Amino acid sequence: MIGWVRGAYDFPDAPLRYFALGGTFVKVPVVGVLRAWLSRAGNAGQYEQLALDEDLVAIGWGELDDLTGLSREQIAERIREHHPDAGKPKVANWAGQLNAFVHGMSPGDLVVLPLKARPMIAIGTITGDYVYRADLEPEARHSRPVTWLSKDVPRTAVGQDLLYTLGAFLTVCRVSRNNAAERLAALAKTGADPGFALSTGPAPDSAGEAADEAEATTSRDDLEQDARDAINRLIAGRFPGHALSELVAAVLKAQGMTTFVSPPGKDGGVDVMAGSGPLGMDSPKICVQVKFTNTPVSASVIRELDGVASRMGA
Repeated sequence: MIGWVRGAYDFPDAPLRYFALGGTFVKVPVVGVLRAWLSRAGNAGQYEQLALDEDLVAIGWGELDDLTGLSREQIAERIREHHPDAGKPKVANWAGQLNAFVHGMSPGDLVVLPLKARPMIAIGTITGDYVYRADLEPEARHSRPVTWLSKDVPRTAVGQDLLYTLGAFLTVCRVSRNNAAERLAALAKTGADPGFALSTGPAPDSAGEAADEAEATTSRDDLEQDARDAINRLIAGRFPGHALSELVAAVLKAQGMTTFVSPPGKDGGVDVMAGSGPLGMDSPKICVQVKFTNTPVSASVIRELDGVASRMGA
């Protein structure tokens, strides 16, 4: 549940939002509308590190020059100049996304960047207007400055319904379904998704924004990522804690290795030992340290495992 606001009941005319709490719903007045946007950084995530390092979001279309001050129709005309063979639906789609990036986003809005290099999402706050960065490579020149609130929220911490929205086919779009903005704010602050809440307030989206999001959530960007998310959730639910070591050992055993699993408790940095041959004494030998966590392990964990592997000749 998102925390209570002191003096919230001083706003009796504010729209109400209901949050699940212990099997019942509690109501919290909502003052103002928090908006959130999805932005990508290349089809393969090739510009996501640049976005994180430079504190910005950038959306490609490097063949187009500065779009400052252009209307949606003027942006569409610019697209037609560079893509004369593009059909009317494609031009309209691209112009809508670029117009949303240039004119729709506002300072103070949240922006979420799903990462492809690792199973994380980055969440930030937009801090300025559209900027054409001629100093950056072409695919990163259409940009917005961002203050990143969190760069490593695990996808496993995000509700499945919200993950579907973040898997939208579009490069940039507004996300609002199932209280997406409030949930993203909570994820950035606490690392936990408070889940879907019912609202009696007015719908924040215009018809065009709602249509864009409807299209976005019916065209999946990465079905393989959806499958990985489902597998991760299944493993987290079925194999918590030490049980994950048993699963890792079973995978190695299925690959023809002989395995030994350390009992729960102090294990000297090794949870699973595996080796070839009937006694597991032949090479290759593998030592595994298993961590049940939603966040990346620290560098010290890697150094510890490297030292153990060296000592054991594994």
